[in-house]
Amino acid sequence: MCVILANIQVMKLVSLFGMTATLGNILYGTSFLATDILSENHGKKDAKLAVHMGFFMLLMMVVVMKFAILFIPNPHDMAHEALSKIFGLTPRVAGASFCAYASSQYHDVWMFHLLKDKTHDKHLWLRNNVSTMVSQAIDTGIFVGVAFYGMYPNNVLLSLFLSTYVIKWIVALSDTWCVYLARKWFREGKIRTEAEYIVR
Repeated sequence: MCVILANIQVMKLVSLFGMTATLGNILYGTSFLATDILSENHGKKDAKLAVHMGFFMLLMMVVVMKFAILFIPNPHDMAHEALSKIFGLTPRVAGASFCAYASSQYHDVWMFHLLKDKTHDKHLWLRNNVSTMVSQAIDTGIFVGVAFYGMYPNNVLLSLFLSTYVIKWIVALSDTWCVYLARKWFREGKIRTEAEYIVR
C-alpha cells in the first residue's frame, strides 16, 4: 500500500524544512520502517516476501493504469486528463522507480540482518537507522540518476538528491520508536502472527 500511494503522491510538490520535496518521499520512507519491523519480529524471509509483494504491486499498478489511460474517454469524462498526468509515467521514470525500489529494499533487509548478527540482537536503534539511511541513499541516488541524468545540470541533480535524502533521513530518525514499540508488542503477544489469525 505504501509503495503504491508513494508513487501517486510523488507527483505533488511540497515545502518541508525550507526544501522542495515530493510528498511521496515522506510516505515512501515509511516502507523501510515496515521491512525493518518485519525483519526484527519475523526474520529475513518474511521481510523479503514483503519486498517481493511491494515490487509486484508497483508493477501491477503501472501496467493496469497504463492500459486504463489507453482507453478513449467518453465525451462526458472528467478524470482522463488527471489520470494521464498522474499515471502517465515515462518508461525511464518507471524504470528508475523499479530499480531504486528493488535495490534499496533488498539492501535494507540484508544490512539490517548483517547488523543484527554483528550486534548479537542488541542495539535495535543502530540497525534500524543505519540500514535505512544507507538504503535510502541508494534509493535516492538510483532514482535521481536514472530518471533525471542528462535532463538537468549536475548541480540540480545534486540538489534533488540532497533535498530528497534529507527528508527521508528525517523520517528514518523519527520512526525509531515505532520499531521498538512493534517489537515490544510482538514479544508481549499483542501482535499475532498470520497463522494465529487464521486459526482464530
